[in-house]
Amino acid sequence: MSASAQSGVNVDPRAAVAPGAQLGQGVVVGPWCTVGPDVVLGDHVRLISHAVIDGRTSIGEGATVYPFATVGMPPQDLKYKGEPTRTEIGPRTIIREHVTIHRGTVTGTGITRVGAGCLLMAVVHVAHDCALGDGVVVANNAVMGGHVEIGDGAVIGGAAALHQFVRIGRGAMVGGVSGVEADVIPFGMVIGNRARLSGLNVVGLRRRGIARESIAALRRAFRDLFGGAGAFTDRLAALQALPNPDPLVGEMLAFATAPSHRGLIRAAIGADDAED
Repeated sequence: MSASAQSGVNVDPRAAVAPGAQLGQGVVVGPWCTVGPDVVLGDHVRLISHAVIDGRTSIGEGATVYPFATVGMPPQDLKYKGEPTRTEIGPRTIIREHVTIHRGTVTGTGITRVGAGCLLMAVVHVAHDCALGDGVVVANNAVMGGHVEIGDGAVIGGAAALHQFVRIGRGAMVGGVSGVEADVIPFGMVIGNRARLSGLNVVGLRRRGIARESIAALRRAFRDLFGGAGAFTDRLAALQALPNPDPLVGEMLAFATAPSHRGLIRAAIGADDAED
């Protein structure tokens, strides 16, 4: 405890911190928390109470873990045999009550990663080998299967369910109580069971300060890709052939053509992006 005192660490006497755990400057470990021997807590991490951090887990500077959350526990995968896989939580991320984040598997990437500045609301489940970017918001009771990828700034609505291997593009929005079985384009907006692509997340784009010209270019590309005549592959190829596309359009097209386990959620003919 002398090293803890020197570094300004505050460990409640009712907490259990295993020998070998590394605690940064100003870490607070509240009552009834459990910290495993291979855990690294960055500076000013706060474990409020009753949190369990286990496995080869690192939590970045300024992150907060609320009561009854578990981070780095073994995956719910019958193939997992105790291999030393990892969990990484980025700085300033907030993990609310009863969130579960499981470590990776050797049959996946070997790591479950949550980026910086994310908010995981109560009772969210992040399965093994998931990769969440920076600034992701996941609302209450949303769950994801293994190997899900979520891009920076995406928003996942409450009680949504993301199928394993699904990719959610940067800045996309998944509506509440949606069952997502395939990939969501960057800046797209999906809703429903099973989820359908209903348009672009224009409100989110405006809030991020995206230029009107870029939003207009995305809207044109969206209409041409999902509402135009002919086969989808032909429409996609035609858009790819256009010279000097807007960078956000290029990102959307690159996402649509990237390798995928689940395919792409398509919009119904005539679907349009929401105005407000």
